[in-house]
Amino acid sequence: MSSAIDDPTAGVNGSTESALSLTTPTATTATTASPASSFDDAEETEETARSAEAPAAGLHPLHGRYRNGGGVQLELRVDVDGRRPLNRLSADFFTTTGATTSYYGSFVVNAVSVTRTATDAVIRGRGTFTWSASHPLVEVTIPLRTAAQPRGAATVQFLRTGGAKGASYLCPFASPYFRTVQWEQDSVAGKVPFVSYHTGSLPQPPGSPARTLTVPGAFAEAGIQLLSTGAANVLADSSNGWTDGELHGAMQANFSRWRNAPQWLVWLFVASRYEGSAGVRGIMFDHQDAFQRQGCAVFYDLIQGADPARQRAQLRTYVHELGHAFNLLHSWQKNLASPPAPLGPNGGFGDLSWMNYPQNFDPGGGAPSGETAYWAGFPFQFTANELLHLRHGYYKNVVMGANAFGTGASELDAEAFDEPLLDQSGLRLELRGKRAYEFGEPLVIELKLATTDLRGRRTHGHLHPNSDLVSLAIRQPSGRTVLYRPLLRRCVDDERTVTLDASRPALYTSAYVGYGQQGHYFQQPGTYELRAVYLATDGSRVVSPVLRVTVRHPMSRTDEQVGELMLGEEQGTLFTLLGSDSPALRSGNEALQQIIDQHGKHPFAVFARMVRGLNAEHEFKSVTPGAEGLTVRPADTKESVQQLTPVAEASMQGTGVDRITLNMVMRRLARAEAKQGDLEQATSVLDRMAAHFGEQGLNQHVVEAIRDQAEAEKARLAAEYGN
Repeated sequence: MSSAIDDPTAGVNGSTESALSLTTPTATTATTASPASSFDDAEETEETARSAEAPAAGLHPLHGRYRNGGGVQLELRVDVDGRRPLNRLSADFFTTTGATTSYYGSFVVNAVSVTRTATDAVIRGRGTFTWSASHPLVEVTIPLRTAAQPRGAATVQFLRTGGAKGASYLCPFASPYFRTVQWEQDSVAGKVPFVSYHTGSLPQPPGSPARTLTVPGAFAEAGIQLLSTGAANVLADSSNGWTDGELHGAMQANFSRWRNAPQWLVWLFVASRYEGSAGVRGIMFDHQDAFQRQGCAVFYDLIQGADPARQRAQLRTYVHELGHAFNLLHSWQKNLASPPAPLGPNGGFGDLSWMNYPQNFDPGGGAPSGETAYWAGFPFQFTANELLHLRHGYYKNVVMGANAFGTGASELDAEAFDEPLLDQSGLRLELRGKRAYEFGEPLVIELKLATTDLRGRRTHGHLHPNSDLVSLAIRQPSGRTVLYRPLLRRCVDDERTVTLDASRPALYTSAYVGYGQQGHYFQQPGTYELRAVYLATDGSRVVSPVLRVTVRHPMSRTDEQVGELMLGEEQGTLFTLLGSDSPALRSGNEALQQIIDQHGKHPFAVFARMVRGLNAEHEFKSVTPGAEGLTVRPADTKESVQQLTPVAEASMQGTGVDRITLNMVMRRLARAEAKQGDLEQATSVLDRMAAHFGEQGLNQHVVEAIRDQAEAEKARLAAEYGN
């Protein structure tokens, strides 16, 4: 909160005026909203609907945005009448000094009383503020005008509990929308962005009116104005798909109004396909800067099609990804937000929302589930709780470029990760990792999902925390518990259903969790406790046992210097992306190269070499507006082989990366060898990989899976690079 002004509810120098009675005046109509228990507990109930009766015929509704000018600016949102009213008031304060404007704070009134006289409507309630307000009672008076008249200005009066007046503001009507966002959309050549879908084209809920919906139209129904900037760039495409680093670079180069600052602006990129993970329809990729949630992408190749089912799915994907830019979490994650919000039916999987996955829809209780059931019940709208966030969330929790994804604060209620009283899921989740890590060492954990019922259990195979179906809590040495928030959140709409049974009793993945939206999570020496929750297909929450790891103090001056070189913000991003050419990460790349050049024999050089080698193995695309504006840095196979070979050698001797990462490194090394024409050496690398893991005492089904993986990779390389 800015300290440029005193409490804006108190008036000039905190002075107060004569007391004002809060008793209801003589009125023609008086209605009172049902109080909600907290800001995040909104429920659309019959009682709420009754409390917000529409005004007399022909009158403007008490609905929309009002704003005054001057040195202290108040942007007021009135949500009493109109479409899906929530019976709320909320507002943001801004201060202007000279040529600069700063955010001061926000408030929301969760329970209001509404009194209508012949000439005015008076809305009253107690506000919840982002600061300690001296005058917490809010009274808003709005003249009742006919539709043929201009809307009257709202008078906002702040009062003490005893009734003494504080500050008063006159706010002219600004918009029927609660918030206005400018939307810039670019696409690659040959990929036609989504236009509209008629909701009556396929069966839908009987109570949902058939209408033509565009992406702005879907947000307009929520009270949010999405204004297209109209200036769309068409960018050159590449047959190799788009990586995370390339997407972020494309946003910085082509989002014409982008800057690292909070602003009501969002960029959506229609790309061809995502490289690195199958089934990704869209991604909220903008988590790399101090200011986040300004850019997202949808992947045309996976969602294209002109038939109604495809058009419907495209609309949902676009709205879903833009919803993330507004800081909306997936339906099953809302309890992990700060502050937490209540989950919908069956732990959120039963939400009929833009923010749920159709294939995950499961209201529980044996009711129909899955994609068919979702579309049969989905009314093409946000839930009441999501509306509350979009319309009345505190400014910094909603505006693009402000608070990080899912956060209004950083601390987590550790009880969200408590073990269930009864677990009959037939599944077991386990975290594995080294017992001790050196200062600055990248912290990678292995996740194992196994069945406890060898007759077989079906579930989804999305085990990596980036997919948002696994959440990880970290208890730091200070005793503070935080949620690991990955830089990249991939919306994986493919089902990826797996059966765990006697022939395949477990799934495995590894995840680098050392760096995320809140920076480095393990930069202080001490003991950390990690615990994860896997959300199964049926809504079960499978909680892992606690994994305890220690980060050691540096043992020498060199260890300290190398550790500090590893712990930069850009270096953390590079480890997450597994390399990038982005100019925004130049300092990070220079630090990793410094480790290689000056500390090549230090154990951490393995990690620096891995990032540099993986990045060199892959081309890197940079784009500028125009179909010819694609620059492709080709793969540097010589550099890749030079860097990845010592990574593989050290790791096979037990002094490098973990086993799952080693598997990936050796496959990428083999690909680099094949690209530079040495298919025999590529085959040798894959044979060594299979032989190495066969000697590690792993379960037979794991060894066989790695052998099959090696053979499949050899076949692909032979097809691509053989004579």
